[in-house]
Amino acid sequence: MHKDIDHCKVVSQSLAGERPTDEQTFTSINLLAERLQTVQKVHRRLVDVEFSPQVQALIEQESLLAIS
Repeated sequence: MHKDIDHCKVVSQSLAGERPTDEQTFTSINLLAERLQTVQKVHRRLVDVEFSPQVQALIEQESLLAIS
């Protein structure tokens, strides 16, 4: 299902206001977070790599929406 979607593009477009910040945005962020964790486990030098502050803000927004 997710293989045909460019998750980086979805998040990038959401951040730029080119598409709505919706469920697909949060699904893409979560999938990218999982991929990042997998890469970090294999390549320990990348352990300090993290999402941009803008993406972090979206993650916090998603958490707040889940609480409401």
